[in-house]
Amino acid sequence: MSENDILEMDSLSDTEEERGDAELGMIDEEVVYPEEFLPTYHSIREGAKVDKAQQAEFNGKPDSLFFNDGVRRIDFILVYEDEDKKDFEKRHTFARRLRRREYFEASLMKMGVELEATPSVVDDKLTFLKIHMPWDVLCTYAEVLHIKLPIQVNDLSSRPSPWRYLSWIAKPFYPSEDLIRKETEFFTAPFEKDRLEYFYVKDRDIFFTPSMRSRMAYYILSRAPYEIRGSIKKFGMNKLLDGGVYKAAYPLHDCRFNVRSSEEGCPNERYLLYEEWAHPKSFYKMQPLDLIRKYYGEKIGIYFAWLGFYTIMLTLAAAVGLGCFIYGYTTKDTSTWSNEVCDPNIGGKLVMCPQCDSCNYWPLISTCDTSKKLCIFDNFGTLVFAVFMAVWVTLFLEFWKRYQAELEYEWDTVEFLEQEEPPRPEYEAKCVYERKNPVTGVKEKVPYTAWGRCVRVSIGMGTVLFWIMLILASIVAITVYRLAVFITFSTKLRNTDLKDLEPLKEYVTPQMATSVTASIISFVVIMILNVLYERVAIWITDFELPRTKTDYENSLTLKMFLFQFVNYYSSCFYIAFAKGKAVGYPGKPVYLLGEYRNEECDPGGCLIELTTQLAIIMGGKAIWNNIQEVLLPWVKNLIFRHCNSAASEKVIPRWEQDYQLQPSSKLGLFYEYLEMVIQFGFVTLFVASFPLAPVLALINNLAEIRIDAWKITTQFRRIVPEKAQDIGAWQPILQGIAILAVATNAMIIAFTSDMIPRLVYYWSFSVYPYGDHPDNTMEGYINSSLSVFNISDFHSRSLVTNTSIPSNFSSSLVTNTSIPSNFSSSLVNNTSIPSNFSTCRYRDFRFPPGHPRQYEHNVYYWHVNAAKMAFIIVVEHIVYFTKFILSYMIPDVPYAVKEQIKREKYLTQIILHETNLKLVTRRLKNGDDEILSNEEAKVTKEEMELDF
Repeated sequence: MSENDILEMDSLSDTEEERGDAELGMIDEEVVYPEEFLPTYHSIREGAKVDKAQQAEFNGKPDSLFFNDGVRRIDFILVYEDEDKKDFEKRHTFARRLRRREYFEASLMKMGVELEATPSVVDDKLTFLKIHMPWDVLCTYAEVLHIKLPIQVNDLSSRPSPWRYLSWIAKPFYPSEDLIRKETEFFTAPFEKDRLEYFYVKDRDIFFTPSMRSRMAYYILSRAPYEIRGSIKKFGMNKLLDGGVYKAAYPLHDCRFNVRSSEEGCPNERYLLYEEWAHPKSFYKMQPLDLIRKYYGEKIGIYFAWLGFYTIMLTLAAAVGLGCFIYGYTTKDTSTWSNEVCDPNIGGKLVMCPQCDSCNYWPLISTCDTSKKLCIFDNFGTLVFAVFMAVWVTLFLEFWKRYQAELEYEWDTVEFLEQEEPPRPEYEAKCVYERKNPVTGVKEKVPYTAWGRCVRVSIGMGTVLFWIMLILASIVAITVYRLAVFITFSTKLRNTDLKDLEPLKEYVTPQMATSVTASIISFVVIMILNVLYERVAIWITDFELPRTKTDYENSLTLKMFLFQFVNYYSSCFYIAFAKGKAVGYPGKPVYLLGEYRNEECDPGGCLIELTTQLAIIMGGKAIWNNIQEVLLPWVKNLIFRHCNSAASEKVIPRWEQDYQLQPSSKLGLFYEYLEMVIQFGFVTLFVASFPLAPVLALINNLAEIRIDAWKITTQFRRIVPEKAQDIGAWQPILQGIAILAVATNAMIIAFTSDMIPRLVYYWSFSVYPYGDHPDNTMEGYINSSLSVFNISDFHSRSLVTNTSIPSNFSSSLVTNTSIPSNFSSSLVNNTSIPSNFSTCRYRDFRFPPGHPRQYEHNVYYWHVNAAKMAFIIVVEHIVYFTKFILSYMIPDVPYAVKEQIKREKYLTQIILHETNLKLVTRRLKNGDDEILSNEEAKVTKEEMELDF
């Protein structure tokens, strides 16, 4: 196949191939698609005269949703530039577009669709093509798309809620019942045109909702041919949009978002959605999900249902996380080990070894503030919260399954199976190979052989892996940056007067400066790689040619998320599990690439750095996304209105008002889901280091719901309604994150925080035989957790020539350090620091100098590692067992929903399928009557003969 086959969506006709080259150009009326996919299609002979759309001027009704006759409803709009009004020297470039457009419109009319073209009121070069689906066409394609429609009013009474007596309390938090009335519930069944009398058809004009009509119109537009070249047929509206034949295609909003329609009978659903959902004043109200689904389709409805459910569940997690934070904040001054760091007689007299080759010695007391901040997050409350979040995420996923099952029934997507979903036009256009369907045994067309599919998938996987390796390379580059710039910051900050930064002076350390700048650079790299990879992922998925749109979206979702997972979480995984883990000891440090000394954690530990990283990425990502979602479409629409300000005094029709809005994204809701799932990962994977993550996520989501609602309701054209049963590939992704979160939080507590070493000291090393204290205590932990190093043992490469304390040691690093109020000022002022020293301390568990096994790991180290592994194993097994029990105990489908589904299936069988039994019975009865009549006639004849 040629390279442009994929773009042109060419389809080869088997009949034409058999006829040979002699009959090219003479095309009989043959079907491009199987009849069950496009039953009304009939091709037009090449060179034949084609019908043109009816022309009509604007009738002056700005809110009208009908043709000029006021009867035929507008189901879709196509916009194009009139080629006859182009400049003369450019006309030849638009002849091909005109030919394709005329053939496309003629094909639509051949399929039973009615058209009406109206010139623009604002721009005389534009023409708006209005599309109407007649009743017969709607019935035909409702059966093709298996649209479920009402057959009988739901006679199952809903069970009374145990909270019904408190409904008056919750009433203000729901949309106004005076504006958005609850609709009647029906039992539904897949539509069948031959059994129309069994469906609840009260009024043909409203039997099919506007979203259903638009969905069927889009189905036809995506498959109507626009050009025939010999045996090659080209079809599909999307290619015409990409090629400039049409400038836009969209269904109509039913009214302006802030003003009711003047048309009689208009439901004003867009206005109601804005007032009760998208307006900022309604931020505290529940979402009108049924109206959202009715107006935008099930796919949009299920997204907002999931987002709202996630936000409600976050309320509980945020409350517990906030309580954990308050507990840490109120108990930070009672921490024994932190008080030892801030004690001038303990932390003030401990000289720490340099953390880089050009760094200087530093006093432990300089980390007093950091240790206090660390106590807020590194405490027993964090451990409890991490276990709670593991249980919370299981409850969230299980209860979401139940809620989703209810929505599936209420929104008629229970039987939305894969075999019911039609293939994508791009897939059908490439079907040139035959194979035997493994299910039906019937021969069918496919776009590739088994070998060809393997090649396509292999190329796609290879490209994804290449980009993931590119991200990992950027991570290594940022790591090298951190190592290199840490030396620079250490030198500059030591030789720079920071009086101008007096309020922030105590926070401006080399470690913090390195961490913050690296986080910002990492954020910029993430955003740049996102833009590049999006195009690559779309190209790969197009190349793989998935069969259905659901397959396409799931494949693209998996590729994008794998990339985004590495992109967003890599820096957090590095800080949590790699940084400061392989640094050696002062006399024998480990060097990366043989040149850069491995980066050590901040003096207060890596946990506080992980917290900083999470806050920067979560905060920066939320701010950036909200700016994009709010400002970009608003500014674009503002500029468009400014450029057309001359026509603002004219009466503009509904279809032209919508044209001035922004088009919806080709990826649909992908980035909306991705934003929330990435946030879900931050909330669950690293919550042990940042209990406030659920609080930030809750605040962001409360704004996100209204921003998304405001955006699609006021700034974008109406989205083409689509069917969806669930949230697609995002469901297994969420489950995978939930499983991984248990392991990551257990490992953060074990390897990143100091909780396990403190517990080991408290229970084992503070008392006999390792300690001198009579009872278990945390006193002496700091001295026990810091190993001793003889400065004369420094390696020549990392030798620190200045073995004396800097002259400003006591004044700048001690007196300016925040000391807890419970320490007397005399202790600080009388602290004597020796001018020379022979040893320094570092964070590790090793034998001291002079020991037969000096600088080797001591027994404390092995006790701590054994305790860490035991902690991980025990916590993981307990949590996973709890998750399994909860998953087993909570059914995915509520019992009441199961009853309603069974009742609906029973009615469908009775009303629809017993019709066949009646027909058979009637035929059998007619046959019996004929036999009986013949026998009676025979008897009568014999009697007459006897009488004669």
